[in-house]
Formats: sequence, C-alpha cells, structure tokens
Amino acid sequence: MAANDRFDGYAVNLFLDDEGDWLAHFVELPNVSAFADTPEQALNELAAAWKGVQESYQKRGQEVPVAPSRKEYSGQFNVRIDKRLHRALAVEAAQAGVSLNAIVSQKLAQSVSHR
Repeated sequence: MAANDRFDGYAVNLFLDDEGDWLAHFVELPNVSAFADTPEQALNELAAAWKGVQESYQKRGQEVPVAPSRKEYSGQFNVRIDKRLHRALAVEAAQAGVSLNAIVSQKLAQSVSHR
C-alpha cells in the first residue's frame, strides 16, 4: 500500500490477483480500480480511472472527494450510543479515575491499534 501524489493523497492497494492480473484500487474508494498485465500498467489505468471519476464529479457540479490523508481533523465527533453502554462507560471511567472522554479515547485507540 502506498500513497501517490498523482492519486491526490489516496492510498493505493496493488496486488496480483488469482488470475495473474495486477489489480490497483484506492483503499478509501475501493470502487475506483483498474487491472492490467503489469503493476505499472495497472497504476496507469488507475490514474485514467481516477481522472474519469474526477470529471464525473465535476460534470455533476459536485466536489471531488478529498483523501482522508489530506483532510484536517478537529479531534471531535459525536456518537449516539445506548443509555446502558453510556452508563457502563461512565462507571468504568469513574472507577479508573479518568474522564468519560479519556476512557472512550483509550478504548478506540486500543481497537484501532489491534487492526
């Protein structure tokens, strides 16, 4: 997996499939893909597909999606959860002597790092 500027910051997954073709696709937009006989050709085909996707967005008057790696994040988001889970997290946070935000952040970080 590699990021490439010609793909506007999107991460590209490039691999040899079961039929012997090279497949390239955006990790964040898996429907944008291409295949060819060589890795270089697959990447060139993906670049052509990406250009077509961009043109399609522009023709419809829509903004082209920005790669997550190029966005700025505030560190805040809201999630609605079941009241029982909310209570259980609040109790766990209190027992650990930390805030609810801290306990949820720790759990999210652990979940992501285990991937």
